[in-house]
Amino acid sequence: MAHIYLASPHMSEEGYEQQYVKEAFDTNWIAPLGKNVNEFEKELAAYVGAKDAAALSAGSAALHLALKAAGVKAGDIVFCQDLTFSATANPIAYEKAIPVFIDSDYETWNMSPEALERAFEKYPDVKAVMPVHLYGLPANMDRIMEICKKHGVPVIEDAAESLGSLYHGQATGTFGDYGIFSFNGNKIITGSAGGMFLTNSKEDCEKVKKWSTQARENAPWYQHEELGYNYRMSNVIAGVVRGQLPYLEEHIAQKRAIYMRYKEGFKDLPVTMNPYDGQNSQPNFWLSCLLLQEEAMCPQVRSDTQALYTPQTGRSCPTEILETLARYNAEGRPLWKPMHLQPLYRMHPFVTARGNGRGQSNAYISGEMTDVGADLFARGLCLPSDNKMTTEQQDQVIEIVRACFR
Repeated sequence: MAHIYLASPHMSEEGYEQQYVKEAFDTNWIAPLGKNVNEFEKELAAYVGAKDAAALSAGSAALHLALKAAGVKAGDIVFCQDLTFSATANPIAYEKAIPVFIDSDYETWNMSPEALERAFEKYPDVKAVMPVHLYGLPANMDRIMEICKKHGVPVIEDAAESLGSLYHGQATGTFGDYGIFSFNGNKIITGSAGGMFLTNSKEDCEKVKKWSTQARENAPWYQHEELGYNYRMSNVIAGVVRGQLPYLEEHIAQKRAIYMRYKEGFKDLPVTMNPYDGQNSQPNFWLSCLLLQEEAMCPQVRSDTQALYTPQTGRSCPTEILETLARYNAEGRPLWKPMHLQPLYRMHPFVTARGNGRGQSNAYISGEMTDVGADLFARGLCLPSDNKMTTEQQDQVIEIVRACFR
């Protein structure tokens, strides 16, 4: 079977990306500034409805500078979604701040408003809150924003995976004080790298642009009064992403079709797809994910680097499905491993809807465990979601997964 990717770059047939890149070469603007950078900032801000944008080298760079714009300093507490990629949490560590990880809920797989409220009870002096729109499916921004406004705490939206997603008709990345997008190689539009910082504060956006170019002051010489970074987006990369922006809606339609075909193909299996609120949200369906029902799980154990399982008739597990897909040259991957389970962050606080999420395995604690993120990680996986995948290839993927339950 021909190789089926999880998610790979998809250049336009018209070659707009090459035109903008050629323009950068022809005008000799091979630098972290230029027409492509300027125009892409304007075009993306207009597309999502933000007032200002700063094109940066990566989504993680945008998160880092958003934390600085929010005034986060060493020793400050930042509430961070637990079920996410490490690039969400790492910028908190860059500033020597303290991440407190907030559990997800089953309804969205994103930050639990109930856990967030518990976190505010325990850590009232928090400096910022960082929800994520996981796999392109919007978080419950109504409740998250309501809670954060009540406490007067700024919100930094990690919308790295959700460009084009809407919640109540509003673009993700524009609800909080700051939002970020990523254009990494597997995102819904890509420049191989790159990120975007979004805000409605022109003053904060200008600060971010200054910090991203080594914080040079307005002087005849190189004058520096604060720490800066080499975070500005390349004019070449901006040309690539700018050339793809007109095709974002087409990519979303392709991703949605993939999700719906999977949903139909698995409707009689003991599984569900990653959830979304069909009445209030329009996801970009970046990655289609599968969650096995508890009773459908065969025994599976994982160490920090390895996984083992025991095959059982009529049951399966993420490890078996992913290994079987790999044998047929199809890419999948586990869901994100929650941050509170990562060796790097195992000593940091973790809050669930019941309160403190650490030490839940203690035999003297009554009631059930409520570690939603760990449960999703144990039972979930990401399916091949490449928008160049043919229907025939997807049918093969569906059949491979179905065979794992026989």
